[in-house]
Amino acid sequence: MDAASLRSHDPSDMHSAILNFPRFAREGVELGRNAPTLNRTKARRILILGMGGSAIGGDLFRSYISSFADNGGVDIHVFRSYQPPAVDRRTTVVASSYSGNTEETLSAYEAAQGAGQVLVMTTGGRLGELADENRQKKIVLPGGLQPRAALAYSFFPLLYTLAVKSELFGVQVREETERGIEEAITLLETLAKKYSAGPKSGNTAFNLAQKINGNVPVVYSASDRLDTVNLRWRGQIQENAKYLAFGNLLPEMNHNEINGWQHPTDLIRRFVAIFLRDNDDHDRVSARLDITRKIIGRSAGATYEVRSQGETLLARLFSLIYLGDWVSYYLAVLNGTDPSPVPVIENLKKQLAKRS
Repeated sequence: MDAASLRSHDPSDMHSAILNFPRFAREGVELGRNAPTLNRTKARRILILGMGGSAIGGDLFRSYISSFADNGGVDIHVFRSYQPPAVDRRTTVVASSYSGNTEETLSAYEAAQGAGQVLVMTTGGRLGELADENRQKKIVLPGGLQPRAALAYSFFPLLYTLAVKSELFGVQVREETERGIEEAITLLETLAKKYSAGPKSGNTAFNLAQKINGNVPVVYSASDRLDTVNLRWRGQIQENAKYLAFGNLLPEMNHNEINGWQHPTDLIRRFVAIFLRDNDDHDRVSARLDITRKIIGRSAGATYEVRSQGETLLARLFSLIYLGDWVSYYLAVLNGTDPSPVPVIENLKKQLAKRS
């Protein structure tokens, strides 16, 4: 299979959307620079409302900020449903919906109007209209992408606005974030050239997609820092490749799921385990990952390990995320699947609309 045949299965050009991720990231930072400054005294708790591709930016933001020992004591919660927890005047609500029409996010947004301040992130839609009607702070995102391909726009404006411009988490977080942003985007630009090259022997993304193809991937990682990266890998494989994927986190998985890699023996041989690793994994979790891979390797079809790249945490997180995005793309086209449309999800929405 050559590059031309790969692209023939991609009429909506998801390839370009993934390839341009570094540029989207730089644009996302600029959106953050130009965004309204938030009031620090009203942000002792941040509640991020969103679903799917719009929520993953909030998840990644929570994972990143939570990695700092001193993050100002601000609690961050990502909410995915209709009725959010109670808010007060010290709660900052971020409503994130790429389309602006996500019904769960709209419901949660309406219920959270008692917050101290509200920031809306959207391309428009009903959410954008409501933000204008309520005279709330808003970041208008560029349109034209699938929400999952717009992670750069759901994450970097949020990160820059809260962690750098508004300095809600203190000076250390701000300085490390500014350093991490530049390293992350520079690394992404390098990886884009490598991973977009198609079926070449040195293309880690294509090679891993080939190894997964025909099997069921199960993604494992530490719960600290990499929980959202793990979720992103699964979600991208499921949406882009229309391919079933599972995953779990350590150390919790060692207390239950690891025992399940025994039966049914004939099916387990069709499962492959992918271990996402980071140099800052806790020593004991790192040991658990090593041992778990050996145990699972006795029954699984195969096991693979992927290590993060970069010095700053932000660069390391995005090195793994970006690899997963390309793996999902190549897995889609290897199966002759258009990675852009999600017809099952759209059909579900239509059926729900009939029952509203």
